[in-house]
Amino acid sequence: MELLPLIERWVHFLAGIAWIGLLYYFNLVQAPAMAAANADTGGPGGAGITKYVLPRALLWFRWAALVTWLAGAALLGERFVSAFTLQGDDAVIGIGAWLGTIMLLNVWGLIWPNQKKVLGLKPATDQEKAKARRVAFLTSRVNTALSIPMLYFMAASAHGI
Repeated sequence: MELLPLIERWVHFLAGIAWIGLLYYFNLVQAPAMAAANADTGGPGGAGITKYVLPRALLWFRWAALVTWLAGAALLGERFVSAFTLQGDDAVIGIGAWLGTIMLLNVWGLIWPNQKKVLGLKPATDQEKAKARRVAFLTSRVNTALSIPMLYFMAASAHGI
């Protein structure tokens, strides 16, 4: 095996672990914990998480998403077009690549712009923050749902399915 594809595979794999791991953290740990903290205190009870943890986690989340996608595209190499047009033997990996692409676009196009409002990094009214919180939450849930078939198609293509 040549060295460059090995490095691309490991970068794709490790960045993917960071991306999907943070996605699951946000949806399975942080969102329910924030809801419980807010209910317990009668208001925003997760200020420490919102101020210190969430911005750092979102930084790693969005860049891990981009690195995962770029390394995956590099791995596809000359198969990139046939994968994205779902041609022949590359159709299975192409479905996984499309799901990953949708997830990446969700991260950078919906989750991050809305989280900037929620975190106060971009000016927004309370009403705009409430809407942004809902959009980011629902988009993150969509990405969690898409991650399962995406991982299936990625693994399936490597195992001849």
